[in-house]
Amino acid sequence: MPTNSLHIDVEAKPPCHPRACAIQDCLARNNYSEAKCQDAVQALYQCCQAFYQRHGNEASSPSCPQPSMLRLKLKQQDEAR
Repeated sequence: MPTNSLHIDVEAKPPCHPRACAIQDCLARNNYSEAKCQDAVQALYQCCQAFYQRHGNEASSPSCPQPSMLRLKLKQQDEAR
């Protein structure tokens, strides 16, 4: 997902919803193989990180994990690289 769409997706209603939908679409296209959709998951996490940076850790979106879980997931992804 292009970076220039990050601002648009952060401001979507609900925030980051387009990226959450992209994960569902990817999973459906790939016989629900999570391994084939890691780019879509990463795009959602990037959006959620930008959302929390903009609106604070008390903000919420049904499309985003809680800030502490998001930080854990991002750390796990960094360690896996």
